[in-house]
Amino acid sequence: MFKRKILPIVLIIVTASALLGGGFSLGFKAGEKFPKTIIVNGVSNVDGGKPADIDFGTFWQAWQIINEQYLKNAGVGNTEKLHGAIKGLIGSLQDPYSEFFDPDDNKKFEEDIQGNFGGIGAELGIKKNQLVVVAPLKDTPAERAGLLPGDQILMINSSSTDGIAIEKAVNLIRGPEGTAVTLTIFRDGWQKPKDFKVTRENIVIPTLDVETVGDRITHLSLHSFNGNAENLFNRAMVKELNNGSRGLILDLRNDPGGYLEVAVNLAGWFLPRGSLVVSEVDRVNPAQDFRAVGNAALVDFPVVVLINGGSASAAEILAGALRDIGHVKLVGETSFGKGTVQELKGLRDGSSIKVTIAHWVLPSGKVLENGGLKPDVEVKITEEDTAKKKDPQLEKAIQILQSEIAK
Repeated sequence: MFKRKILPIVLIIVTASALLGGGFSLGFKAGEKFPKTIIVNGVSNVDGGKPADIDFGTFWQAWQIINEQYLKNAGVGNTEKLHGAIKGLIGSLQDPYSEFFDPDDNKKFEEDIQGNFGGIGAELGIKKNQLVVVAPLKDTPAERAGLLPGDQILMINSSSTDGIAIEKAVNLIRGPEGTAVTLTIFRDGWQKPKDFKVTRENIVIPTLDVETVGDRITHLSLHSFNGNAENLFNRAMVKELNNGSRGLILDLRNDPGGYLEVAVNLAGWFLPRGSLVVSEVDRVNPAQDFRAVGNAALVDFPVVVLINGGSASAAEILAGALRDIGHVKLVGETSFGKGTVQELKGLRDGSSIKVTIAHWVLPSGKVLENGGLKPDVEVKITEEDTAKKKDPQLEKAIQILQSEIAK
């Protein structure tokens, strides 16, 4: 809750001598010799939360120069300047997941949550300051168009993505169903970028698929840690165990994550009760530990986990905990490395900031955003494999499980 403190519309900032304990000196020659009073119109509530060790005189000096000398100042309101300053403040963090939303952006975000939207079905992220595809979701336009985890999105409809924020990129890619968006993609191994024209659809995020492979081995693909995932996983595993399953391949490839509690609850199938799954560590509070409280039915069951560059967030938490505590092998390629926690904070004018407040730490002490999870057994999938519908990662997982079952 913010306390509103009403101040006069006209704020007077006075430069005083050192005997009066501070103030600021203007950067003009005259100001070096004589005190100067700056009157800033249309500004209120400037004292709340101001740090004592920063001289905000520099900011107000820049504000005054713009108001007095900028050629097109009449076309820029004080609110626009204020929001621009906040965007710059957030930008100074150099954190791709911390963003500013003005009141209009907030309203659009709420509307998106309330209803359906047209999209391409791809989770986006920022890696090494570049907009990338984290994972194309199953049976979506993005997957059918051939987008892959790690693809770099250089342009959206011929507009450069250099320095773009995630939310802006999402808004550019979304649009009415049936319309197309053109993404200029660069992929490792390519000589030059290629354009992908993708037609938007109403996106329904899939959750889970199950099949039997090898000698009664369950291949369970978890596509999202959404609100339905836990219940669907429970029902599927009960059915598989009752049908005589001898091992489980938990496929977290191209799973961009979702709810933390789903990852923690699913870990309860694989780890002894009370086992540490992950810790949330921020800069102020003691670490918050999340522990397994499930049925532990798969503690001694042969399990292999598949990961790739599209495995992120909650998928990495579950995979990391199963390896650290359950000694489960990870097969595939290095995961995405999304290990931070964001929180949306409302500001008094209806705008908001999304700011990174903590990071996830695995039981081994590994901080997730530092390079992602490296697999115990690395197996790559080539474009030729994809064209021939071959899956060497799944084949390797089956081989490993069959060897464990035979012991």
